[in-house]
Amino acid sequence: MIEVKELKKFYGNFEALKGINFSVEKGEIVGFLGPNGAGKTTTMQIITGFMSPSYGEIIIDGEKVDGFKTDLKKKIGYLPENNPIYNDLSVYDYLSFFADLKGLDNKKREIKRVAELTKIEDVIEKKIDTLSKGYKQRVGLAQAILGNPEILILDEPTTGLDPNQIIEIRNLIKELGKEKTVILSTHIMQEVEQTCERVLIINKGQIVADDKLENLKERNGRIILEVDKELPVEFFKNFGEVEKLSETKFIIKSNEDIRKEISKLCYENGILIYELKIEFDDLETTFRKLTSVEV
Repeated sequence: MIEVKELKKFYGNFEALKGINFSVEKGEIVGFLGPNGAGKTTTMQIITGFMSPSYGEIIIDGEKVDGFKTDLKKKIGYLPENNPIYNDLSVYDYLSFFADLKGLDNKKREIKRVAELTKIEDVIEKKIDTLSKGYKQRVGLAQAILGNPEILILDEPTTGLDPNQIIEIRNLIKELGKEKTVILSTHIMQEVEQTCERVLIINKGQIVADDKLENLKERNGRIILEVDKELPVEFFKNFGEVEKLSETKFIIKSNEDIRKEISKLCYENGILIYELKIEFDDLETTFRKLTSVEV
């Protein structure tokens, strides 16, 4: 379990994180979203112990994160956004180097395991600088899961992958998430919808949403209604906020499915319904609204 408590980070006078709080349970795959500069990478680097907070703390399994605690670091696999890898090494030597840093036993067996999981067996002896961007990204992911860590922090893990590779890595992350805690940062909304159960959205250093994906998408619901005669807005006032699109077409804002109630009202008043449907914002629209981008 990860607990983030009152986390703040200052760069000079600039407050990058403004006292954020959240927790992630074992077995959760959480999408961590935010516009550029919102504080995502800073938060993830503090969780991994790479960077110290200005205030607040990170608790992992009841223990406070400290950049010098090696045993705690072994619990975390981290794939940074720009995937810094050593291009002059072969893939095997690169993974061997990190296996040594992590103090892993049975190094050869572990390298074979992560190579199979990330589908890089066919390039294991090649120098990294000869690989495509997609293969380099998979090598970075293989490094992150070396040692079978309990927590995975993945910053843009599918960058540079083709559609087939994206599906493979997405399925791998979902499989890993059955037993691990996963925090996944990405700008690809479809990636979050296909992979994550819960979403955190950060904007300007503050958490602006923390909810299950399904609940988040259903925050901004609306009923689209078209009838056969002119009606005043007040006719539907008991259902909530109403917007009149034309004399016979309306939008009723509601996060609940109230179509039966609307149908009953129309039937009792001899009103014929031409259209009656419920819509919700997709994740991208919800994200843009929460991060103050006009839609």
